[in-house]
Amino acid sequence: MPKTVTVFTLGGTISAQSGGGTTRLTGAQTLASAPVPPGVTVELQDVRRLPGSSLTLDDLTDLAKKVDEATAAGHGAVVVQGTDTLEETAFLLDVTCAPREPIVVTGAMRRPDHPGADGPANLAAALATAAAPTCRDLGVLTVLADEIHAARHVRKAHTTSPTTFASPGAGPLGRVVEGVPHILLRPAHPTVERPLRLRTPARVALLTLTLGDQGELLEAVDDRFDGLVVAAFGAGHVPKWLVEPLTAVAARIPVVLASRTGAGPLLSETYNGPGSESDLLARGLISAGHLDGPKARILLYALLADGADRATTAAAFDRLRAG
Repeated sequence: MPKTVTVFTLGGTISAQSGGGTTRLTGAQTLASAPVPPGVTVELQDVRRLPGSSLTLDDLTDLAKKVDEATAAGHGAVVVQGTDTLEETAFLLDVTCAPREPIVVTGAMRRPDHPGADGPANLAAALATAAAPTCRDLGVLTVLADEIHAARHVRKAHTTSPTTFASPGAGPLGRVVEGVPHILLRPAHPTVERPLRLRTPARVALLTLTLGDQGELLEAVDDRFDGLVVAAFGAGHVPKWLVEPLTAVAARIPVVLASRTGAGPLLSETYNGPGSESDLLARGLISAGHLDGPKARILLYALLADGADRATTAAAFDRLRAG
């Protein structure tokens, strides 16, 4: 059955030219590099021409509206952007777009003028995935190096490797083989109960703790921020001298406790000393579960922008603790 896929190009390495500076391929030029799967009609929206590191939450709010409109029209969607923030874009779309047709985010690790440029293959695989009925109801996906990952799990794990994207503790949902997506695993439930609407401005800080941290950056989390994510040590631990300052911040704004390790769940009751996970959760901090710091920040931002109170926020994070 013929299928329409709308492609949204934002820039990134896949479109970089002349040493990766400001010169970028247009969306049409980027799309022309990839073969379109049989039976697929492509519509193009050339949205931005920026490196992934220069995208903003306002850019992604605008993108989410466009993607939602495309899937409401029965189109699959492919977002093409820089890999630096690809996992954050995918996760924001995952919690804000209605689960209708497949939504896929892709990019490239090698510039078009480099040997072994991976952009055309990644884009072709993403188009095939976005057009496949078997890829509905999986949440937002990323497709690179022929691997299909869930947005809630995927992360960039290497600075240069074409196989940089991985899902620690979960693995890929499937693979694209000979141009056909094969799904091997399906998420147990959607990431959120309903799509979140980014209706009001929200600012969320991410603080990553380091050895000997005395809390100077924590002191900067003042009235400018509506929420805070703390990427703590190990399974959710902080030095004992930060317990009281964190408790004070958590009494004022939602504070989510994540791990800086990037893989594995936050614990809840294994350790119980000052600054342990059980101590901090008992003081009102919210567990990020399996989410790392950047994804926890995206979810907290989306919840606050949707108008969620603390109880609703905690319930949304609790929903993901099982996977």
